[in-house]
Amino acid sequence: MAPIPRLKTKTGPAILSYGFRPFFLGGALYAAAAMLVWLPQYIGVLSLPGQFAPLVWHAHEMIFGFVPAVVAGFLMTAVPNWTGRMPLQGPPLLALVLVWLAGRLAVALSPALGWVATMFLDSAFPVALVAVMGREIVAGKNWRNLRVVGIVAILALANIAFHVEARLTGAAFYAQRFGVAGSLALVMLIGGRIVPSFTRNWLARNNPGALPANFNRIEGVAMALSLLGLAGWALDLDGRVLAPLLALAALGQAWRLVRWQGLRARKDTLVLVMHVAYAFIPLGFALMAAAYVFPARIAQGAALHCWMVGAVAGMILAVMTRATLGHTGRALYADARTIALYAALLVAAVARVAAALWPSAAPSLLWLAALAWIAAFAGFAAIYGPYVWSPRKNG
Repeated sequence: MAPIPRLKTKTGPAILSYGFRPFFLGGALYAAAAMLVWLPQYIGVLSLPGQFAPLVWHAHEMIFGFVPAVVAGFLMTAVPNWTGRMPLQGPPLLALVLVWLAGRLAVALSPALGWVATMFLDSAFPVALVAVMGREIVAGKNWRNLRVVGIVAILALANIAFHVEARLTGAAFYAQRFGVAGSLALVMLIGGRIVPSFTRNWLARNNPGALPANFNRIEGVAMALSLLGLAGWALDLDGRVLAPLLALAALGQAWRLVRWQGLRARKDTLVLVMHVAYAFIPLGFALMAAAYVFPARIAQGAALHCWMVGAVAGMILAVMTRATLGHTGRALYADARTIALYAALLVAAVARVAAALWPSAAPSLLWLAALAWIAAFAGFAAIYGPYVWSPRKNG
């Protein structure tokens, strides 16, 4: 995600000059706001008038409200580098931001709109994102990255299915799982590129020696096992089949991580935090396998939140900070404030997983996780918000 030299000459606000600017800020603000709204629902002092039950609403807005916004910010900054084409800027970018906001408002106002109108308004953003990014990749003949857009398309379909399933059953068991699987697949695919790449770059400059190993067939097998395991979990297949598959996926993803030489680059916090976030992927697979073997002792919620808070949100925060620094002309350096953001999200992940593993301590751990989550993403908005509103430092 190097700075893009092919920007149109424009006089509009800086925040509409790159996709990462409005979507990273909007996604972070929404992550904090949605958790603030979830807390009073969790303790029973607030009941939203929407079509979703509180827990269903929480799952939907984290998976299909927060995550796609940040994915959009990443893709609209990365795809021009992949294709050599102009990035989306100005009014077209603003229009896409407004479509995302319309989806959030539609879910909040669903009783007045009806479930069908809510579904269409909420699904418009991921569908539009697939169309816009797919067009750019096809126009740039960057065929290898169509797989990224394909995973975003799965998220878009899962979002539509979420509304239908919730309408028919009152919950969204399968659609929610496919949303989690799609989110995690994006992290495994994109993280599998950027984590070893950034690590290699830092090591080549600062710590000569062993470098991250290149992708090989064994890594390909590990990815295939992981995707099969996620698909089987999303479809709720027999645990006797899933447990060994998930355990193999855990080993494969751990093996990938070890090959990337993260410990050798631990002095660079911007690199190290990506390795820490990715480590929650094999841990989540291991916990999910254990949950099928010991269902009375280990809740699947531990693995679910290991993936979504530790891996997905952790990688999101790592990418948002690094990309914002680099694309606004600032040094790629994590100061004390940025390290505090990473620490807060790590606390949120550990506390939320622990709450699922130790129900007796769950109430206090859930509060700790929620407040640490808010601190991480509200803190990003407070610290990095001025960066995305301002023109690039070096012009």
